[in-house]
Amino acid sequence: MLGLMQDYPLLVHTVLDHAALNHGEREMVTRSIEGPMRRYNYRDLRVRSLRVAKALQLEGVGIGDRIATMAWNTDRHVETWYGIMGLGAICHTLNPRLFAEQLIYIINHAEDRILFIDLTFVPLAEAIAAHLPTITKYIILTDDEHMPETSLANAVAFETWLDGADADFSWASFDENTAAALCYTSGTTGNPKGVLYSHRSNVLHGLMCNQPDVLGVNSSDNILPIVPMFHANAWALTYAVPTAGASLIMPGAGMDGRSIYELLDTEKVSASAAVPTVWLGLLQHLKENDLELPWLKRVLIGGAACPRMMIETLENKYDVEVIHGWGMTEMSPVGTTGKMKNSTMHLKGEELIKLKLKQGRTPYMVEMKIVDDDGNELPRDGKTAGHLLVRGPAVSSAYYNHDKSILLEGGWFDSGDIAHIDELGYMQITDRDKDVIKSGGEWISSIEIENTAIGCEGIAEAAVIGIAHPKWTERPLLIVVRETGSEVSENEILAYLDGKIAKWWIPEAVEFIDEIPHTATGKIQKMKLREQFGGYRF
Repeated sequence: MLGLMQDYPLLVHTVLDHAALNHGEREMVTRSIEGPMRRYNYRDLRVRSLRVAKALQLEGVGIGDRIATMAWNTDRHVETWYGIMGLGAICHTLNPRLFAEQLIYIINHAEDRILFIDLTFVPLAEAIAAHLPTITKYIILTDDEHMPETSLANAVAFETWLDGADADFSWASFDENTAAALCYTSGTTGNPKGVLYSHRSNVLHGLMCNQPDVLGVNSSDNILPIVPMFHANAWALTYAVPTAGASLIMPGAGMDGRSIYELLDTEKVSASAAVPTVWLGLLQHLKENDLELPWLKRVLIGGAACPRMMIETLENKYDVEVIHGWGMTEMSPVGTTGKMKNSTMHLKGEELIKLKLKQGRTPYMVEMKIVDDDGNELPRDGKTAGHLLVRGPAVSSAYYNHDKSILLEGGWFDSGDIAHIDELGYMQITDRDKDVIKSGGEWISSIEIENTAIGCEGIAEAAVIGIAHPKWTERPLLIVVRETGSEVSENEILAYLDGKIAKWWIPEAVEFIDEIPHTATGKIQKMKLREQFGGYRF
């Protein structure tokens, strides 16, 4: 027997309808690519998004067509998202930090028809346009006044293009499992793989992220999503914030500490989300200019492990709650957050920091477990590490146009991470499966060594890889980039680590380089470091 409830499809554009009707006065504020700040509200956002949908329909775009965006976090980018999805087309976010060859592969694999692009990335598009046969139009996200001269075929200024459509349009109606968005992983091996989100998964994930034990967005918040919309859906904030009726502050291309601080202060931002490198830039700006953060209450930090120094500084000096998170493109992307629970509220000092250094626990709609090499589930004792598996309504079941299954028995997805989970459900990533160091039959966490080392004065960045060892199979090599003007030595670094990590984890040696290679999403490319130090011997 089925329940007698209405068939109400969970469609992305219903989020915008709700925000416009119930929180229509709430602002969207954007630092525009052209320079000035732009302001309007959710009612305006809905009208302009309807016009985008109608203009796309006039272009012949329909359900299932892939429409690409290459843009910063701005009001116009949000309008394209809701307009594309509200028509039933698929919004394909492109990461401009990828190599040209990867972008060409991704666009052609998705068979994108139209590309919405910010002024910043016009030269990049021009450089690859000859290799993009499916793109028939380029819409530059600007107005006629700032429209550049360009060799892009059928290029038009967004505002001029939008003038050809009014808001007399009704959102398309379709099944909630219809594809809504497409995002390709920035894998370090092989071609990027497409993760195809549905309307249902996006709406559910947005609601999940508004749970109090995730980011807890509410209608009185002013939210600054620093994490790019082209980086795993801006961690669902583009859906979650309008759902809650919070004000949405968009940073545009201003990712430096000064620009971020200016928005945090002038717009009285209460919560934000970004990768650790962004917060490092902000902390440096605060320190150099003796500034405070009177409005900011909480920040979600993910994309890479959050260093201890960052947690302690934000919480103890600036009274900002740090919510350490973990997730993947394949998970829409949020998987865990390190919010405290009733049984941990008493923790203070070292015990509290140790818990906050973990990636956290799952909210409702994410299931998680760890298994050994044979697939046997391992205990939640906070010590036993294994392969981290996940499943849920916003976790990918397959890659776009890829015939190989990605799920294990029981519908579990292997994250590729090595982790342990404690009795209270808090998970800690110890390494990527391919990066874990196996020394004398035991596993060493390169991530924990890196995060500890970064606290040593004079170190700007640190990475750890395993190097072959005749007795122990592998031993850790610490690779360091010094801060400008620093002369910190190997002995000083090893002395700093002594007592902070297990003695047998202490790196066998320290090597200094000028720059550590990163992926397009800011992760350390350890594969390249292993190639660089391939002939290294202790």
